[in-house]
Amino acid sequence: MTEHSKATAARLGGMGKIEFIALMAALMALNALAIDIMLPGLQQIGAALGVEDENQRQFVVSAYLFGFGLAQLAYGPISDRFGRRKPMLFGLTVYVLASLAAVAVPTFAGLLALRFIQGIGSAAMRVITISIVRDIYGGRAMAEVMSLIMMVFMVVPVIAPGTGQVILFFGDWHLIFLFMAVIAIAIGIWMYIRIPETLRPEDVRPFTLRSVLDGFRIVLTNRLALCYAVASMFIFGALFGFINSAQQVYVGIYELGAWFALAFAAIGALMAVSSFVNATFVGRFGMRRLSHASLLGFIGITFLWLLVQYFGPQPMPFPLFLAFFGLAMFQFGWIGSNFNSLAMEPLGHVAGTASSVLGFMGTLGGALIGAMIGQAFDGTALPMVAGFFAVSIVGLIFVLIGERGRLFRPQNPRV
Repeated sequence: MTEHSKATAARLGGMGKIEFIALMAALMALNALAIDIMLPGLQQIGAALGVEDENQRQFVVSAYLFGFGLAQLAYGPISDRFGRRKPMLFGLTVYVLASLAAVAVPTFAGLLALRFIQGIGSAAMRVITISIVRDIYGGRAMAEVMSLIMMVFMVVPVIAPGTGQVILFFGDWHLIFLFMAVIAIAIGIWMYIRIPETLRPEDVRPFTLRSVLDGFRIVLTNRLALCYAVASMFIFGALFGFINSAQQVYVGIYELGAWFALAFAAIGALMAVSSFVNATFVGRFGMRRLSHASLLGFIGITFLWLLVQYFGPQPMPFPLFLAFFGLAMFQFGWIGSNFNSLAMEPLGHVAGTASSVLGFMGTLGGALIGAMIGQAFDGTALPMVAGFFAVSIVGLIFVLIGERGRLFRPQNPRV
């Protein structure tokens, strides 16, 4: 840790590293909660609000992701000017109010509007959480902390669908939104009490159009940051594509019914294990070696999966499908946090704006890619698997551009 990082960490008062990681993960997990807890309720929402087309029900996820992606452009510059705490608390308030309003919404269009607004609130947690981590850590230390945060964060996809299913046993889909509001209030109180301001006075940037555009220019003209951001956008498009199609694949094709939540949780648990393994080894091997190897592994696995999916029996036997998917997502656990850290590494002096721009690209671009994969669903898993392979190839191309054609070799010995 640098002297600057030590000084910033000291300003966290009595908060230890474990509590810091847990709180940062909880804040980021509100985003995953808003997505994954909804999945068991999509059929019920569609039936209650008169949406017969299963593909249209996916818009409950997509509307949230679009609001989440767009709003990230604003939170970065705002947090670089006004600090991390106030914009974070504003976002939490919007998230809670949108969740409570959804409890009484009478139409599908109204629900989509509220999901968009909920995404706007949630964007603060994504952008500002990463900015806070970057305020305190850099290089491999940041990658290690982000991996541990992702490990805790990945607990949410493990338990959220099951939690949503349990809630539906006791009531209808409106209770899911009430549950989200209560959880967000609890985490907001924790954050308000424990997290001080982490933005250094010398890093405060004026909130003017010229300053904001200059910050965007710094981010978008950094070849390495931009290429890793685009690569991450395509890889996350695969994840969003699966989330959009998950209910149709698990319930529609494989008829898992209530076991859908368990199958979804198994993949989330594997990704959490992957993040823990990454945190263990990233200090020793570096972000590039781990993420580049996992990207190549992801390409190899999805290519073999595509061949079996196309030429094999239809539908693919579920244990084989789950094995392919699990292996691919294990690689994903090494790609996500490392690519994000590699993109943020050269941009510490504009961490808020950088997190904003990179988050906007990753989320909105990934959501659009994921929506295209999801809308291509044709009753089989083939469009999803083909989408996985295609986005991984594009991701590799941008990594090669960013690294000037060289994989595994760090630009400097610390990353």
